[in-house]
Amino acid sequence: MSAESVQAWLANHAPDLSIIETELSTATVDTAAVALNVEPGRIAKTLAVRVGERTVLVVARGDARLDNQKSKAEFGARPRMLGADETFALTGHPVGGVCPFGLATALPVYLDISLKPFETVYPAGGSLNTSVRVTPSRLFELVADGWIDVMRLPEAGGA
Repeated sequence: MSAESVQAWLANHAPDLSIIETELSTATVDTAAVALNVEPGRIAKTLAVRVGERTVLVVARGDARLDNQKSKAEFGARPRMLGADETFALTGHPVGGVCPFGLATALPVYLDISLKPFETVYPAGGSLNTSVRVTPSRLFELVADGWIDVMRLPEAGGA
């Protein structure tokens, strides 16, 4: 059902975008990169994070890591990743298919600046073998509440 909610959301808000369904798993950054034949950084992973009393989604390049100090500076609290059950309950998407489209619950969505260098990125499409090809700027206009800087890039020792 999750991929269907994403498809319905795209049909209403971005009919020019479509779900890419693959035979291979897109559930992890590495498997998605192989399935889509792109570098891992272009996989736009969506993290469900609790910061203080708030729950937010952070979309970032696949090979970057959440930086606790940057997150605390940005959100005013140390981030905590949600568990799989809570993530599914809030987003309607299974871990490995979480994306900012077709959410079960309205949540703030922030894009990390780590996505900006890429011409196109690939967030998940709501299931373990789907993705969506989109430019970072289009992703921002469709779903984002703001650009943030909360990730540590692999070049900075984050991978």
